Amino acid sequence: MLMLLRIKTLLKGLILPPAGPLLLAILGVFLIKRRPVLARTCLILGLGSLWLLSTPVISDALAGLAEHYPPLDLRGAAGAQAIVILGGGGQRVFAPEYGGPAAEPMLLERLTYGAYVAGKTGLPILVTGFHQETGAMRDTLLRNFGIGARWVDDESYDTFGNARNSVRLLEAGGIHRIVLVTHAAHMRRSVHEFTAAGIEVVPAPVGVLAPRDLGMSRYVPNPDALVRTHVAIYELLGEPVRAFLAASHLRRH
Repeated sequence: MLMLLRIKTLLKGLILPPAGPLLLAILGVFLIKRRPVLARTCLILGLGSLWLLSTPVISDALAGLAEHYPPLDLRGAAGAQAIVILGGGGQRVFAPEYGGPAAEPMLLERLTYGAYVAGKTGLPILVTGFHQETGAMRDTLLRNFGIGARWVDDESYDTFGNARNSVRLLEAGGIHRIVLVTHAAHMRRSVHEFTAAGIEVVPAPVGVLAPRDLGMSRYVPNPDALVRTHVAIYELLGEPVRAFLAASHLRRH
């Protein structure tokens, strides 16, 4: 499974921006003498799309298409019995400043919001991901927020696995309704997977797109916008793939 995860991560990195547009532009450079018209087309499409996909105006539009749930209304969490925080977003196996593992920014954002919801509701937390990831999640929750994870699923390499493994752990404790914490763009796919696994879900998205006035800087590329674009495109592609796999019964159970 770890090898499959690495292959999947590599392919994702090569296809999605920034690598995908850059590879197209590089192809144009190699073709400049043999196929000048095709080369110019590749260069224009590669560099032009990279510029556009790095602008806030485009990244916000794509994020808006990927997000399907509003921020959590805590009143809607009534009856929930646990909080599930999904892995994803990166981790440091060893962070010298902490002397141990630590969550990177996107994963830390999920953990921070999960800890906030736990503080408001008093619900126990389950963290789910693969071994190194959940180690960083568990340690970060305890070190930064003083919250111990009651359950740890460290054998999940994708959202499908997150759902199946988490539900097995929770059903053993009689839990049938959860608050699910992940990024807003990832929430639609996650809700489908957890619902299909047989548990009731209260979505608690983090990083929800909010109105902002950036003026002319909306059209100026920046790295944060490129990250949002990368995530949004991945989720917009991932949801139809999930639906196909679910309908065709090609996935493991």
